[in-house]
Amino acid sequence: MNAEQILEHFRQTNALLEGHFILSSGLHSPQYLQCALALQYPADAAKFGRAIAEHFTGAKIETVASPAIGGLVIGYAVAQALNVRFIWTERQNGEMTVRRGFSVKEGERILVVEDVITTGGSTRECIAALESNGGKVVGAASIIDRSGGAADVGVPRIALVSLEVPSYNAEDCPLCEQGTEAVKPGSRAKS
Repeated sequence: MNAEQILEHFRQTNALLEGHFILSSGLHSPQYLQCALALQYPADAAKFGRAIAEHFTGAKIETVASPAIGGLVIGYAVAQALNVRFIWTERQNGEMTVRRGFSVKEGERILVVEDVITTGGSTRECIAALESNGGKVVGAASIIDRSGGAADVGVPRIALVSLEVPSYNAEDCPLCEQGTEAVKPGSRAKS
């Protein structure tokens, strides 16, 4: 599966949107990738999971972890392809923590998987939560890298597709200057 085939799948499932969007990072962008739509069929999620897992054969991954909520489906699919356990992190009181009930053993080799990376913030927070619980994060992966390879998450990482999608601080956003309404996909809230 190559990058163009992946992007075509995103287009066919209406997972690649054009407009004026507010990303989870707070940045504004003319494109939004709604991975949940691209992963709504288990066979598609499994295909992407296998494609990511191929990059980590022989890496002795013991666990795949993802930050909730966007990374859950693809993280599970990668764990299934690697035949290892899957856990996740979530925000509690504004801080990323290992999900209630999960534990990480000292030195456990973990791969962090996301659907989309823009700034790498959620991935870095997930890594910090896992490492503070004794895990050893050995890599990170995503289906899409919106940073064109620029996002640094502190560990080696791969993406199935790397794009250079512009993103702007709200005060510097040319779309805002044009008077285009900014929307948060999946929400009717205006910003």
